[in-house]
Amino acid sequence: MEILAFGVQADERPLLERAFEGRHQIRSLDVFLNRDTAPIAHGYEIISSGVNADLNACVLQELAAGGTKMIAQRSTGYNNIDLRAAADLGMTVGRVSAYSPYSVAEFAWGLAIAVNRRIVRAAGRTRGFDFRLDGLMGRDLRGRTAGVLGTGKIGEAFTRIAHGFGMRLLGWDIAENPACTELGMTYVERDRLFAESDLVSLHVPLVESTRHIVDAAALAAMKDDAILVNSSRGGLVDTAALVATLKEGRLRGVGLDVYEEEAGLFFLDKSLEVVQDDTLARLITFGNVLVTSHQAYFTEDAVGQIVDTTLANVEDYLAGRAGENLLVTPERPPAAER
Repeated sequence: MEILAFGVQADERPLLERAFEGRHQIRSLDVFLNRDTAPIAHGYEIISSGVNADLNACVLQELAAGGTKMIAQRSTGYNNIDLRAAADLGMTVGRVSAYSPYSVAEFAWGLAIAVNRRIVRAAGRTRGFDFRLDGLMGRDLRGRTAGVLGTGKIGEAFTRIAHGFGMRLLGWDIAENPACTELGMTYVERDRLFAESDLVSLHVPLVESTRHIVDAAALAAMKDDAILVNSSRGGLVDTAALVATLKEGRLRGVGLDVYEEEAGLFFLDKSLEVVQDDTLARLITFGNVLVTSHQAYFTEDAVGQIVDTTLANVEDYLAGRAGENLLVTPERPPAAER
């Protein structure tokens, strides 16, 4: 069977094609799946989507009309998919429930260290043969407090690294992770975590209850010299409130691998265009802010696991198996309705 994959990155393509070789044909496209590109999928029973696909009800209807019955999303998050609409159309939707948590946790720490030690600014200077240290002073992390919102697999991996730095550990989640508790983490109310942490890192999924979990009130509660890192989902942070906070001269640094309006921007070359997003344009101008383009997951190890799970989801669908990664099948409604 030939499968159509949307939003395939250049470095991802060989891993995807090698995994499917000898089992199914796969046609890889670099365009994202949305209302404009959905007609390309006509005639394909199975398609695979990337994290920045827009699978709203209209797009799903277009896919179903073209014969698509199965969507294999190559990401953990699925807030971009209207699962109720997919169920109503009799479609099967799969996702990757887990991959290397170290890929994201290590990158989150890379962002934290980079903004703390002004590494990007320093590298830019030395390229111009400016070797002064003015404005580059950082802080030791040992003995300071790391606040981790979300202590699942990625949050736990982040916590282990924080423990290695010798940091005090605060956590917040709907359920405590015993592995984090063993490392010395104290679970506290969210407001206390924001108020006491020198470094706040976000590792919760984007659902209605976590949207803008870092809002104006949370930012006001944070220390003036705190560091904020988000490598999870852009919608966790109220970006307008963040810009207002930075304009006040507050926060030591911010590391963002995600942005709430990243669709249509991230994974694309916009260098020759005038970017119309004024909030993002302003955000990037702050010298203590580092923005990367949703690459925390992008390691050979993690992408390899994502590809292997995507193949397993396709095989489960073809065999009629209700695999653990299948969110919706004709016989299985969305989780909220079970």
